[in-house]
Amino acid sequence: MSMIEENILNTTQNRNVHHLLSGGKEIILVGTAHVSRESADLVERVIEEENPDTVCVELCQARFDALEKKDQWQEMDIMKVIRDKRTSLLLSQLLMLSFQKKIAEKFHINPGEEMLRAIALAEKKGKRIVLADREIRTTLLRTWRKMRFFNKAKLMTEMILSLFMTEEITEEDIEKLKEHDVLDMTLRQLGTKMPDLKSTLIDERDQYLAHSIRHADGDKVVAVVGAGHIPGIVNAIEQKKNVNIEEISIIPPPGLWGRVFGWGFSLGIVGLFLGGFFNSGFQASLNMILSWSSITAVCAAAGALLLLAHPLTIAAAACSAPVATLHPLIATGWVAGLAEATLRKPRVKDFLSLKEDVMSIRGFVRNKITRILLLIAIVNLTTSIGTFAAIPVMMKYF
Repeated sequence: MSMIEENILNTTQNRNVHHLLSGGKEIILVGTAHVSRESADLVERVIEEENPDTVCVELCQARFDALEKKDQWQEMDIMKVIRDKRTSLLLSQLLMLSFQKKIAEKFHINPGEEMLRAIALAEKKGKRIVLADREIRTTLLRTWRKMRFFNKAKLMTEMILSLFMTEEITEEDIEKLKEHDVLDMTLRQLGTKMPDLKSTLIDERDQYLAHSIRHADGDKVVAVVGAGHIPGIVNAIEQKKNVNIEEISIIPPPGLWGRVFGWGFSLGIVGLFLGGFFNSGFQASLNMILSWSSITAVCAAAGALLLLAHPLTIAAAACSAPVATLHPLIATGWVAGLAEATLRKPRVKDFLSLKEDVMSIRGFVRNKITRILLLIAIVNLTTSIGTFAAIPVMMKYF
């Protein structure tokens, strides 16, 4: 028998339970679907039967708090989220929560129930508990920072479209989720189109989870993970991969090329204004500036109007667009979001109903918190459209 070997002793009992030996440590991997009742029951049964020294769960501290503290949304400061430029991250998390909750509600099980049951049973039996996953914020930001602009736009579109998927999902589909991790369910399908997405969301987390499980204390460890991670974890353990945990836990700064492009684009537009002045005179340059200002302002205002924003928010978006589009560190959507959050400050009931409102498009638009997040995303999108639409109009004045 090799030092690391997968035993198929329990194949006849359950194909989602995998036994490994690693350096004298016995590891039992339990592959689950995060909204499957059968998975939750299986987890309890395995822990009872195996009586491990340690129980590892595919959670980080933030995800554990989200499952355990049902009222955490009430503590959110939407103004701080906007100022810290974390709206895309929060919107992504809420969209994933929406998808997961809709499936869970349809089949009457709480999201992450198998993880909570594993932790509760481990605590009852006096076992060690390890939150084995990488921080969700690190995972999402590493993914976001490595993606190209058009892939980001495609990702947000795919995630918003996931709001319409509930009616197509059957109980048979739920069991098929055991082939994938629910956190990655709305994103994994994009893996073949966006390798950078798969690398940070799936591959790196497989390595992180494998490292956490392999270095957990005790001679026998039960690890509860999304079934989609099982092959990657097994491979990482079998290959004895030495993972640099610090390296894959760092949130990379915004890409150099992104910053260069941002400033380069802005300087290019200013160069067009100057070129128009020296090539065709003051009036041509003035016409170019007016075209740029009017087109970007109208597109920004249209995005705000689409979300039925406050009239002053629409005005703020329109007024800021000509300047914000020329400054890489300012986004028109942020200006609109801050204005809307000030003029229509979210109330307590918006925080209390947030988890229910993310279940539908109507709820997303009705809730002041999610409407602000959507407002920022849509205004940024429509302003970007206006930016590229203005360039050919300006060129006519050369």
